[in-house]
Amino acid sequence: MTYRLGVDVGGTFTDVLLVEETTGGTWRAKTPSTPADQSVGVRNGIAKVCADAGIALSEVAQVLHGTTVATNAILEGKGARVGLVTTRGFRQVLQIARSYVPGGLAGWIIWPKPEPLAALENTVEVDERIASDGAVIRELDEADVRAQLEKLRGRGIQALAVSLINSFADSAHERRVGEIAAEVLPGVPVSLSSDVLPELREYERTVTTVANGYVQPQVKKYVETLAGELAASGVAGELAILRSDGGLSAADAAVAAPVTMLLSGPAGGVTGAVWVAEQCGHRDLITFDMGGTSTDVALVQDLNPRIGRETQVGDLTVRASSVDVRTVGAGGGSIAHVPELTKALRVGPQSAGADPGPAAYGKGGTEPTVTDANVVLGYLPAQLAGGEITLDVEAARTAVGKVADAMGLPSVEAAAAGIIDIVNENMLGGLRLVSVQQGFDPRDFALVAFGGAGPLHANALGKLTGAWPVIVPPSPGVLCALGDATTSLRDVSARTVLRRFADLTGAELVQILRELGDEAGGRLVDQGLDRADQTLGFQVDVRYHGQGFEIPVEVDPASLDTPDTALELLAKHFDTEHDRLFSFLLGVDHELVNARATVTGPRPSVAPVTLPEGTGDPTAALVDTHPIHVSGKQLDAKVYDRAKLLAGDVVAGPAIVTEMDSTTLVLPDHAATVHASGSLLITPLEG
Repeated sequence: MTYRLGVDVGGTFTDVLLVEETTGGTWRAKTPSTPADQSVGVRNGIAKVCADAGIALSEVAQVLHGTTVATNAILEGKGARVGLVTTRGFRQVLQIARSYVPGGLAGWIIWPKPEPLAALENTVEVDERIASDGAVIRELDEADVRAQLEKLRGRGIQALAVSLINSFADSAHERRVGEIAAEVLPGVPVSLSSDVLPELREYERTVTTVANGYVQPQVKKYVETLAGELAASGVAGELAILRSDGGLSAADAAVAAPVTMLLSGPAGGVTGAVWVAEQCGHRDLITFDMGGTSTDVALVQDLNPRIGRETQVGDLTVRASSVDVRTVGAGGGSIAHVPELTKALRVGPQSAGADPGPAAYGKGGTEPTVTDANVVLGYLPAQLAGGEITLDVEAARTAVGKVADAMGLPSVEAAAAGIIDIVNENMLGGLRLVSVQQGFDPRDFALVAFGGAGPLHANALGKLTGAWPVIVPPSPGVLCALGDATTSLRDVSARTVLRRFADLTGAELVQILRELGDEAGGRLVDQGLDRADQTLGFQVDVRYHGQGFEIPVEVDPASLDTPDTALELLAKHFDTEHDRLFSFLLGVDHELVNARATVTGPRPSVAPVTLPEGTGDPTAALVDTHPIHVSGKQLDAKVYDRAKLLAGDVVAGPAIVTEMDSTTLVLPDHAATVHASGSLLITPLEG
């Protein structure tokens, strides 16, 4: 038997899913996260799930890990002290940045501009200059380079970023600076912009390269420590890290380019949701991942997640491909509060996190959270995680009672209902960001809900968006770990072209794309993936000549076989996308800005689970009847054990479906049908 193990570290829990590839059998474990050292929670989860499955650690063939180490380093400001080398005259590139300020007019008044990740005193200039066409205007002064690097050595830098003007056109000067840095600053990791982001736009290229250096030492320490501890504990399989774009990198490759891991955790959930939706026969979906501290949403068309060209973490935006995930500060641990000035109820973004957690967890928390509100309304059973966590109902009522008192509400239940309504509206805003505001109607998509708290709110979000069915996968609390376990190796190569279509031939375009494909494919060969097992995909950034922005357009690999029509077809695809986004076209020539090739490995062959066929009557899975509060009314909800439900069973609301890692709420006038793959498909009842 072959076992793959997916690991996802969240703000509250670390989720581990063990998959046996031949039968599709799964075992899952949910252990508290250990923010001080994430590897502790990972090791605990792996040991627990292997013990539950009755296998030795040595039987695990692969450990596939979505991690937030790089993300947390930026959010918490705990990255490395980075030195930056720029071309003379460009020392303040990070300070000048871009003129965009979030918040519109109000932003100019109250927005505190974030500090660059490389301080100005740790930024040096060197004598050199390359033109945008790659011509050398001024040769690199190596003596000056050594003198400037000596300055940085005295400042105790822990990582070095090199971003010279127009190095995307010719990387020779940057590579020489890197070689000299290896001599002057031995042991200090060096990030070259021509490796990290070989594209035009100096600020984006520089900030992305600096971010790579900023998180690299911490990522390197974590990955190497975890790999060593897994090996020492007997895990024979290789460690791979999930990329922000939903692919995998070998551990060494992830350490070399950690800026590609900034959204590693959320990307796993999207990958898992795609796998689940495909089993249910749905190809267009919106993912809804509600955890303990935040909610992540993304849109998927034809089983392909939308990939954005930018990754945003906190106030930092870098140019790195990632699944277009939007994050809202709303989770099960989000704290409800009533400001004294306005007396208006607010929920989040502050969170009780894993320690002390919601009041209902009985770990010392006293603030009212979304989880406490769900307990008060009866939506959560007395026990979570298969009995490992017992909820303190009275503590939850006491906490939510603070909101009722502050607002003068007649009951604790009314306060809890207000908390749930507000957090649902907050999450609706995130769903609209990836659908309506991108030109998509959510009613054309299914809604895949997961995370520990997602299935509790999924039915309500389905009503708000009109996205049906709402799909709740098996083990929704560990779906991110399933995504980690069911994804494949991936690498990307990019290049700036900057040529009008009138000055470009289809044959030249094909040659550029194939060269990029060879580069990315070669790196995957180094990671152990044969060329014969690789799949190529291409994307280009196109704009109308004279525009100040470009739009990414997918290139059909089959079009490369007919170079004579490649540019014409590309122009049509761009016009279609431009019209969808802006509702107009321009009668001017097109311009190719950047080209990219994405190479992926084969998807893991994990056999889907098929449930035994039932009669449609879920009575055999009924375990209890429990009072809940919906729309100001108390109703009796039937409580079902999900493990006993069979394919075709129909659970009519109001109902609660319980399992080890999550709880699903089915509202009145709705029903959940059990799909053969194990997912619950919630839809409104007709009439």
